[in-house]
Amino acid sequence: MSEPNELERLTRENTYLRQRNAQLQDDVTALGAEAERLRQVVERMHGRATERAAANPLSGGQ
Repeated sequence: MSEPNELERLTRENTYLRQRNAQLQDDVTALGAEAERLRQVVERMHGRATERAAANPLSGGQ
């Protein structure tokens, strides 16, 4: 079996890695939410641009 110091070191490393993994998972979740928010902003902006173009008889298609 491992020495007590080695076991303690591995236990600390395992604890650290578990905490880091949880932080990274939270970061991925937050980035996913931000990407969705930005996608919605782009969709709204695109919709407004389309509405302006349709309302302006001098824009495109002529």
